[in-house]
Amino acid sequence: MLKERRVVVTGLGVISPVGNNLTDFWKSLLEGKSGVKRLTGFDPTYFTSKIAAEVKDFDPAPYLSPKEIKRMDCVTQFAVVAAKMAIADSRMDLDKEDRNRMGVFVGSGIGGLHTIEKEHSQFLALGPEKGPDRISPFLIPMLIVNMPAGQISITLGLKGPNSAVATACATGNHAIGDAFRIIQRDDADVMVCGGTEAAVTPMGFGGFCALKALSTAFNDEPERASRPFDKNRDGFVMGEGAGIIVLEELEHARQRNASIYCEVMGYGMSADAYHMTAPDPDGDGAIRCITASIKDAGIRPNEVDYINAHGTSTLYNDKIETLAIKKVFGAHAKKLPVSSTKSVMGHLLGAAGGVELIVCALTIKEGTIPPTINYETPDPDCDLDYVPNKPRAAKVKVAMSNALGFGGHNATLIVRKVA
Repeated sequence: MLKERRVVVTGLGVISPVGNNLTDFWKSLLEGKSGVKRLTGFDPTYFTSKIAAEVKDFDPAPYLSPKEIKRMDCVTQFAVVAAKMAIADSRMDLDKEDRNRMGVFVGSGIGGLHTIEKEHSQFLALGPEKGPDRISPFLIPMLIVNMPAGQISITLGLKGPNSAVATACATGNHAIGDAFRIIQRDDADVMVCGGTEAAVTPMGFGGFCALKALSTAFNDEPERASRPFDKNRDGFVMGEGAGIIVLEELEHARQRNASIYCEVMGYGMSADAYHMTAPDPDGDGAIRCITASIKDAGIRPNEVDYINAHGTSTLYNDKIETLAIKKVFGAHAKKLPVSSTKSVMGHLLGAAGGVELIVCALTIKEGTIPPTINYETPDPDCDLDYVPNKPRAAKVKVAMSNALGFGGHNATLIVRKVA
C-alpha cells in the first residue's frame, strides 16, 4: 500500500459577523469585539430571542457578476466569495494548474433558506391559481445544499472530486476532513473545502427559538449573550457566514513555493446515537471522536497545545464537551488552553467548522490564542482554562478543532505547524 500523502493548508477565505477578510476577522477575535447585535434583517419584536450575529457590509459585486448574484442564494454567495478569497490567499495561478486534479467539498447545514422563504411567500400571496406560474425556475438550484460546492466548481473551473455534506454544526469539519482524505488517497492534489450558512431568516430563526436553543437573557445586551462555559450561559447566538480553505498535497505546494499555514494531521468522526439535539450525557460520542483524531494524527494527547472548542454557550454542550476533554486528556486537560471563538462571532452552524479551522491555522501562524469573551462566572462543571476575555501569546504547534452537531454528528480535526 502506498504511503498516505501529506496535506497542508495554503489558503484561507472568510465571511463572518466580525469581518469579511482575514485581517478584520482576526483583529476582531483578538480584540474580543463581539459581532452580536439586535437583528436587522427582519423585525424580531415577536420572537423570544431578538439578537443574532449577522454578516455586515457584505458586497459580492467585486467577485460576482450581476447575473451570478441574481442566481445565487446568499448561502452560495458567501461560499463562492470566500473560496475566491482563499484561492487568492494561496497565490495559486489556476491557469498553471491541472484543474482535473482540483476539487471542491463544501457543505451547509441548512442551504438556501432565504430563497425558500421568498418564493414560498410569493406563492402564497398569489394563491394556488397563479402561484405555480410565478415560481422561479432557479428555486431548486438556488436552495439545494450542494449548490455552494457546485457554484465554486463552476466559477473556478475545478473539475476534480466535487461533493457536499450536511451534518448540521459538524458540516464544516466533515467537509474539510473528507477533502483531506481525498488528497491523502491521491484522488486530487488540491481541494477547496469548508462550510457556509445563511439561515438567519424569520423561519430559520423562529425554528431555533421554538427549539429553545437561543439565548434570550441578553436581548438588551447583545454583545454579552454568547458566553461559552460561563455559568450564566442560556443558549447560543445564531450566526452566518462562510469559512473556506485551500488544502494541498505537500509536495505540490512546495513545488510552487506556496506559503503554508499548517498541516492537517488527524480527522476523527463518530455518532452519539443518542438524541436529535442533545449530546450524550456521558460524552461518549465526543470522546470517541477526539480519540480517533489523535490516533489518526499519530500523536500523544499531551502534544495538543490548543483546542478551539465547539463551545456553543448552551448549558449541556459546554458541560459535555468539557467532560469529554477531561476524559481524553487526563491531567493534560488542566494545562491545555481551550477557547471558544463563538463567544465573539456566534454560532455559524454549518459554516462554524470551516471558520474555526481558519482560527486554528491563524493561531499557529501568529502565535496568539484568541479568547473566550464574556467569561465572568465560573461553572463548577466547566473547569478548564478557557483563555478568558484576553488573547494569549503562545507557541502553538498542534491545534484541535471540535464540532458536535445536531443528530449526534461529531467531527474533530487536528492541524500542526510545518517545520
